[in-house]
Amino acid sequence: MFRNYAKIAIRSLLKHKLYSSINVLGLALGIACSLLIGLWVRDELSYDRFLPNADSICFVRVNFLNPNTGEIGTNTVTPGPLQEAITQSIPEVAAATKINYGADYLIKVGEKKAKEVGYYATKDFFGVFDLPAVYGNPSAALAQTNQIVITRKVAEKFFPNGLAIGKTLQLNNDKYYVVGAVIENLPHNSSLKFDWLVNWKEQEQDWMKTWGNSSFQTYVRLQPKTTLPQAEKAMASIYPRFAGKNFAAGRPTLQPITDLHLYSEYKDGKSVGGRIGYVTIFSTVALFILLIACINFMNLATARSATRAKEVGIRKAVGALRSALIRQFLSESLLTSLLSTILALLLVWYTLPTFNTVFGKQLALNFTDPALWLLLLGLVLVTGLMAGSYPALFLSSLKPIKILKGRLQFGPGPAFFRKALVVFQFTLSIFLIIGMLAVGKQMNYLRTKNLGLNRENVLYWIIEGFTDTKKFDAFLNEVTQLPTIASATTTMALPLNIQGSSGDLEWPGMDPKKDNNVACMFVGRDFMRTMNITLLEGRDFRANSRADSSSYIINEAAARMMAESAPEMKNPVGKEVKFWMGKGPVVGLMKDFHLQSLHQAIKPLVLCYNYQNTSYLLVKTQAGQTQQALADLERVSKHFNPNYPFSFHFLDEEYESLYRSEQQIHTLVNYFGIIAILISCLGLFALAAFTAEQRTKEIGVRKVLGASITNIVGMLSTDFLKLVLIALLLSFPLAWWVLDKWLGSFAYQTELTWWIFGLAGLLSLAIATLTVSYQSIKAAIINPAQSLRSE
Repeated sequence: MFRNYAKIAIRSLLKHKLYSSINVLGLALGIACSLLIGLWVRDELSYDRFLPNADSICFVRVNFLNPNTGEIGTNTVTPGPLQEAITQSIPEVAAATKINYGADYLIKVGEKKAKEVGYYATKDFFGVFDLPAVYGNPSAALAQTNQIVITRKVAEKFFPNGLAIGKTLQLNNDKYYVVGAVIENLPHNSSLKFDWLVNWKEQEQDWMKTWGNSSFQTYVRLQPKTTLPQAEKAMASIYPRFAGKNFAAGRPTLQPITDLHLYSEYKDGKSVGGRIGYVTIFSTVALFILLIACINFMNLATARSATRAKEVGIRKAVGALRSALIRQFLSESLLTSLLSTILALLLVWYTLPTFNTVFGKQLALNFTDPALWLLLLGLVLVTGLMAGSYPALFLSSLKPIKILKGRLQFGPGPAFFRKALVVFQFTLSIFLIIGMLAVGKQMNYLRTKNLGLNRENVLYWIIEGFTDTKKFDAFLNEVTQLPTIASATTTMALPLNIQGSSGDLEWPGMDPKKDNNVACMFVGRDFMRTMNITLLEGRDFRANSRADSSSYIINEAAARMMAESAPEMKNPVGKEVKFWMGKGPVVGLMKDFHLQSLHQAIKPLVLCYNYQNTSYLLVKTQAGQTQQALADLERVSKHFNPNYPFSFHFLDEEYESLYRSEQQIHTLVNYFGIIAILISCLGLFALAAFTAEQRTKEIGVRKVLGASITNIVGMLSTDFLKLVLIALLLSFPLAWWVLDKWLGSFAYQTELTWWIFGLAGLLSLAIATLTVSYQSIKAAIINPAQSLRSE
């Protein structure tokens, strides 16, 4: 029986090669897109789930009430003493650790050297993260200040056969460490990215021990059977007990590490989204495209019902049951789906390397993975049954007597259903076109918005290898004297992504109940000039000035914050404040510039002059002399720091990296939006061809009676274009609602202007017109004598 169904299905596909090819190609494109996105979504959902006891590991954030707005803000970084306070006072926590932000340091073993990213971590790191060891005891090694834990990759890179235990390596051209343990490489779907770990105390400084400086990441592992709400409740007393009255309002909140990658955005103290939003968007786009492809199949199958009606009548007359006919038509649909899936696999195999490059992934088709086969089987069944169900049920319901007597009348039902499917299909396609234009407009806004500083012609690299302050001063002086260099400065963080914050700021007339949490950064000389930041009042820090080591520069947001409780601080220059470097005057008021991505509003910022605590060197090159400047910088760098390669980045690259997710969404919507339009046009092309074929006699009669080619084309095209117009009216409010919500995630955003919708409408009408017109013109130019004779 199954063999018979298969034979008939194959014959039917071969008999109508054009429509079969369109069905297979359309479904293949839809399945390929869905498969690619499915692999991406699966990878996103898998982050950190490889960790043993992942469900009990949490990332610690801190909530603070902002009394000015009544909202709760959430810090992703925590103060240094928090980890010790949790370890000492919270029995619900089995282990706690803290790490600094990853450091890209040079590792040297003999003549071999390379940069590797690693963390300084407290000794309980492996009590929280039970990562598998290759050699040695990681916990014992990390507890020693003279030992280092490395990954298998680093061990194999620097030591013969990866046998690194007991061997010595040099870190950052500064200290030597004995390799105490080797752990397995971390997979790509890990939120932690490191290849070495060193004991926290090796870089600890006094400022890291204060509650007012939040610059570190804290993780905990909960006791068995302890729930997250129970642990948060126990932690509620930490800040009042340990942090002092200035920070008593802080409340630690826990986030499961399995949510860390997907839920990074917090509002009013609660998780409101993050990359999970993009997972939803990707999944929705995949569903849209798959639906569009299935609609093509359903449309063509129902449109061709008349040509298969006689077949159904004969089968029923000789005793075929309706259930057998349903199975027959579903088998044809499933065969089409199977062929489409095979073709889709070939498309995915070919495009996967490009997809991985664009989206920064390491996805692969692992044919030994049972989950992949289940996914493929699911796609075959879902698309086959979804695309073939309505045609099967409709054709099997036809009455044999009416069919064989030639009295078959389909009525308006099937035609209305086809029209509804075309409208639905183009509604989704037009929605994606609008998305292409709106997301592109926002990305262009992000690239061109005035950030309050100049990031052009600015490059940076990490300050490393200089153990002698005088040597670094000589190096910096040499750099600034190069004719190709406009200016140079040093900073603690990159000015476009300042993560550190502090609640240590105090000023005359300060209300202790008001929020005093500010972004903060150490800078060196010429910071304002190098970044071209507008100075509204006062002056910049003076080079090598001891007096300025206890002076401060603030931005407008900080001045507004202080003036809310002390009106005299509206003019802050010359007023004395107290901050990291002790009491000192505000010597400059700078215009606000964006400290982070445009998702966040501009925060109060305080700059301190202390180049010895800076980590980055920023250099502004003369316009048009970038290549020569790079050659000059490399020469000077090799002279003063020969053991370190000259490794630089442009500040523009850092800015672009802040919007990597948005760029991926832009690329996704562009590529898959075009594919959705292509699939929709394939269906429209086939429907137009079938309609023209069915109306051959009518067209011939009309031409004999004097109808022009223009009349014929207009008659055949109008019905389809009406459907596209209806789709336009339905897609506009849907697109506006979704895009308005997406743009709302940016504190600074472009507007949804009318031309986006107008252009999308014109594009979709133009594409539909071209698609339909080809078949319409082809039918209209046929000699009427030939068309009437053929009928």
